[in-house]
Amino acid sequence: MEAVIAVVALLFVLFVVLGAYATVKVVGAAKRRVDETITHARRTVEDGTLRAKSFAQPGAAGELAQLRLKLRTSMRATQDALHAGVTEDESLEESLGLFQRLSAHGHELDAEMRRLESEPDRATLAKRLPDLRERTERVVQSADALRWAARDRARRFAADDLDSLSEQIDLEAGALRHWQTTESSSSSSSPSSSSTPPSEGPAATPPPWPEAPATEAAGTAEQTWPDTPQSQRAEEPTRPAISPAAPRPTYPWQKKPRPESTT
Repeated sequence: MEAVIAVVALLFVLFVVLGAYATVKVVGAAKRRVDETITHARRTVEDGTLRAKSFAQPGAAGELAQLRLKLRTSMRATQDALHAGVTEDESLEESLGLFQRLSAHGHELDAEMRRLESEPDRATLAKRLPDLRERTERVVQSADALRWAARDRARRFAADDLDSLSEQIDLEAGALRHWQTTESSSSSSSPSSSSTPPSEGPAATPPPWPEAPATEAAGTAEQTWPDTPQSQRAEEPTRPAISPAAPRPTYPWQKKPRPESTT
């Protein structure tokens, strides 16, 4: 009885631990999902604000908003491409490490441009703008190079896989149509044999014809073809065309004709 109670208590503790672990996992997943949703919403709002500023504000402020939007768009696209490709191609781990180092420069540049958005001195902002533009172009070009290299690599692997698959399918299709190979080999060998020129030596003597079958008088030949109607009529004895009529029988129920009266 004590053993049963101990087993039940152990199972209860195990269920409690598993329930707590599952609860923690579910809460963590929900928290991450909420964080991702908030981050995505904040990012969408910021991108919309920068896009509005780039069109609404003229001069250095509008160009600064365009640089921030260009930088954020390029870095986000490269990050998504590398994270999606590293799950299938482990060689992108090094590229992902380089992108993380590039992201540090990108975040620093984006933070600097965000601080300059509230700069009241537009002249100082105009002087700083060429340097910001150059740094943004360098970061964007590096990010684009990593992104397109990863995409070209994935496309190349897909093309190689497709070529190998096409070759295997062609071999399998040829194996399934094995009769075509046999017919082509037989047709290619027959013209070569028929087109062989005859030898220039003396003409060979043709073989003799088989002997004619023995006549009916010999009685040894077996007839293979049926006789013609003419031969059958010739062999039949001569019969009269119309046989003489036989006397008709007389039956008792037939009445004899009465002589006609002469009176």
